[in-house]
Amino acid sequence: MAQPTEQQTISRASVGLRSERGPILLSVMLSVGLIAIDATILATAVPSIVNDLGGFAQFPWLFSVYLLAQAVSVPIFAKFTDLMGRKPIMLVGIGLFVLGSILCGIAWSMPALIAFRALQGLGAGAVMPTSMTIIGDIYSVAERARVQGYVASVWALSSVVGPTLGGLFVDFLNWRWIFFVNIPLGALAAWWLARRFHEQVVRKQHRIDVSGAALLGVGSSLIILGLLEGGILWSWASLPSITILTLGVALIIVFGFVERRAAEPILPGWVFRSRLLSSTNLAGLGVGVMLIGLTSFIPLYAQGVLHTSALVAGFALAALTLGWPLAASMAGRIYLKIGFRRTALIGAVVIMIGAALLDLLSSRSSIWQVAATCFVIGLGLGLVASPTLIAAQSAVEWERRGVVTGTNVFARSMGSALGIAVFGAIANASLSQRVGEHISSTASAIPAVVLEQALHKVFLAAGVVAVLLAAAVLIMPNRSMTAAHAAPS
Repeated sequence: MAQPTEQQTISRASVGLRSERGPILLSVMLSVGLIAIDATILATAVPSIVNDLGGFAQFPWLFSVYLLAQAVSVPIFAKFTDLMGRKPIMLVGIGLFVLGSILCGIAWSMPALIAFRALQGLGAGAVMPTSMTIIGDIYSVAERARVQGYVASVWALSSVVGPTLGGLFVDFLNWRWIFFVNIPLGALAAWWLARRFHEQVVRKQHRIDVSGAALLGVGSSLIILGLLEGGILWSWASLPSITILTLGVALIIVFGFVERRAAEPILPGWVFRSRLLSSTNLAGLGVGVMLIGLTSFIPLYAQGVLHTSALVAGFALAALTLGWPLAASMAGRIYLKIGFRRTALIGAVVIMIGAALLDLLSSRSSIWQVAATCFVIGLGLGLVASPTLIAAQSAVEWERRGVVTGTNVFARSMGSALGIAVFGAIANASLSQRVGEHISSTASAIPAVVLEQALHKVFLAAGVVAVLLAAAVLIMPNRSMTAAHAAPS
């Protein structure tokens, strides 16, 4: 029997939505905005939180546990969107995030705040893949890149609004308001989505893959935990590091065997057997590595080597989040003419050019040169991330689009964890070799020349990742746009 075309799939998933897509998109953008602002607003409040709750040694977990919970829950919630529909999972995600925000706002200790941040991360793990899947449902292939550009612009705006709001709340109100502000925004997003978004989901009895979800959640948690904290809480060659990473890998291997027998697996085998899906997921992994490398080390370079203020360094990095949505909005017109693979290849080349520009930075560079470099890499990331995701979504029917989207988002999250570990290890190894030659072990500052040498090694590693990212894009099959409108048999 012939498979439904892309247009038929959209119509089935969104009957009566043509006049209401705008409000649905606004609701999705508002939901994503909650996640995006939360990613930047907390950093400005850390000193006040530590002064109030204590636990200075524990505060890095405010960020790590959020990233961990988000990453491991993405594929699980993505599978549920295919089983139960997009709307209920999106509402659950918003509800978890708002509940976590309320509890964070009333937290009485640092351990409590860390636990409630994990709840926020679970909400984010539901919102991110579901929002992208909804866009894939209600917009055609030709429209999606432009709409993805709108969503990406939310991150660009949040990179400026988040730190600003955080500073205002800390200076004039209280750090707890950085969490309470999510309550009205989340309520508005949920109300708007509940009222406007109507989907037709075929209801049937499902066999939830509980064992697969547990193995994936625990296994990936251990791997991400080992990558995030290796070289920080414990050395890479220590017993805790080896034990955690080995156990995590072992559980993922067991997960693979369990999924082969599951009636409705969390991550079906066809995701990994498809050349298109495997290559787009590898590209997502590379995007995650590049993104975390820039956001973690560009501000450090600007402040430690160029001696700019934190605010100026933040605005230089914001050029990345300006280039990304600009390129994503243009990608639609490009891939309609030359295809997904060639569009992503152009983006990969632009990323490699940006990585080369990173290596040209020096202590004599201006902050404008740093910003221009970030902008170029942002353009490249936008030309890779949107076409590869949309190519993956367009290759499957409605019932599989959630899994495909969630796997891509999960790959990007794993890339971020891997990037933090690899780039951090490179920087720490360089500093440990050089610091003793310049300053004593009790010194509180690292000379700019030493920091510059360490960060240049990180930038060289980013160049290698850019090449590997281009190789992943080259693996993509060169599907025509006609094929993109047909679901596979």
